[in-house]
Amino acid sequence: MVVVFRASRNTKTAADYYAGGRAFTGPQNGIAISGDYLSAASFLGIAGAIAVYGYDGFLYSIGFLVAWLVALLLVAELLRNTGKYTMGDVLSFRMRERPVRTAASLSTLAVTFFYLLAQMAGAGGLVALLLGIHSKAGQALVIAVVGALMIVYVLVGGMKGTTWVQIIKAALLIAGAFVMTLWVLGLYGFNLSGLLGDAANVAGGDSVLNPGAQYGKTETSKIDFVSLGIALVLGTAGLPHVLMRFYTVPTAKEARRSVVWAIWLIGLFYLFTLVLGYGAGALVGPDTIKDAPGGVNSAAPLLALELGGPLLLGFIAAVAFATILAVVAGLTITASASFAHDIYANVIKKGQIDDKNQEVKIARITAVVIGIVSILGGIAANGQNVAFLVALAFAVAASANLPTLLYSLFWKRFNTTGALWSIYGGLAVTIALIVFSPAVSGSEDAMFPSLDFAWFPLKNPGLISIPVSFLLGYLGTVLSKDKADEAKYAEMEVRSLTGTGAEKAVSH
Repeated sequence: MVVVFRASRNTKTAADYYAGGRAFTGPQNGIAISGDYLSAASFLGIAGAIAVYGYDGFLYSIGFLVAWLVALLLVAELLRNTGKYTMGDVLSFRMRERPVRTAASLSTLAVTFFYLLAQMAGAGGLVALLLGIHSKAGQALVIAVVGALMIVYVLVGGMKGTTWVQIIKAALLIAGAFVMTLWVLGLYGFNLSGLLGDAANVAGGDSVLNPGAQYGKTETSKIDFVSLGIALVLGTAGLPHVLMRFYTVPTAKEARRSVVWAIWLIGLFYLFTLVLGYGAGALVGPDTIKDAPGGVNSAAPLLALELGGPLLLGFIAAVAFATILAVVAGLTITASASFAHDIYANVIKKGQIDDKNQEVKIARITAVVIGIVSILGGIAANGQNVAFLVALAFAVAASANLPTLLYSLFWKRFNTTGALWSIYGGLAVTIALIVFSPAVSGSEDAMFPSLDFAWFPLKNPGLISIPVSFLLGYLGTVLSKDKADEAKYAEMEVRSLTGTGAEKAVSH
């Protein structure tokens, strides 16, 4: 809170509120990106998945990490050169502005909502474990408190405050995971084989060391895993709160540097989760983890309790709590910026805003509304595995955002109709397949286990929804009578590849 209030003293203009005044260096932004990315899903969800499922759980983190190469090679620098504050800036650069901005904003809100659900559910599970709250009402109260704190962060600090919170939180999280990793390895004389062997003994067999514990039982589950992997690898480059981070640096070179820093930090962290997950499996035991309040998400805190007693548990829980707060603040500012900048300023007001502070005022009101909606959604999703909920957010990002972004940046013929078909089609197909999947109904671990309206067999829709979205973008472009603006495309190509003209547009 102190950091956020200090940062807020310099938050005056829209550029300050949305992009932190573009005052962050590549390394600072890289640490903040890793803070944004290493959410409750990475820390609580993946460590839990490895503790219970072993090898299959670790594959989540591989998907999350490889995804950064797609972001680095295809998106980071081009986006920084072409846009101003949001993904809608890039997509509307050479299209009809109002319909495309509306579509981009709705897609951003959808991705943000799924991601916020995951963080809120993580908060409920974490505090349930910490305070021994087993009642749903108590956990709902905790989620409401997290939501209220997050709203204050965003209203007061804007992007500058949120970024500093991310930097501090990333440092704490990586340091905490590093200490626990050394501790676990130290107990086994720094012999990784001894740790893995012990984890296998406690689990009652080698299933945690081999593929298939979570995804190998049926042919459908194997296909489901491929679907999940595709969504994770392609989703990062379409996540609005990660894309928006590229606007907080002054140049495209710094945007590139920030991604390289993020890759190193995130890669290191996922190696720690491998040790923490198997350590929790060996020292706490999969059955104890499943039975704890918060379920699979409680593996890392329980391991901390086993290693260092209440003090270490308190520190790790505080770090996890800061993780959730920082990530939800980053998500909320992205969604509120998208609504205020794309829909209010450019669609409703058609870019004619007399009072420059009016746009920031609308962003702040939107942040409050998003906060309230995410609290209610988090209460409904409480008890779900957070890593799985985040995978759904990635599926929406990979289906609705990424095809449109890539077509806009690289395909000369791409036009407004193609963009709208791709965004709305990808969004509709993904959400429809999620609603009618075993994740929502028809199975014991579904959101509504007592209902059964699941006809789509896969829990993650990426395998179907991503190709469908690419196809719709292509068909919309080819079948429509819209003519692509070739002069605008040429300008966009030069700007995206060289950065020429980008600084002028930004200062304007």
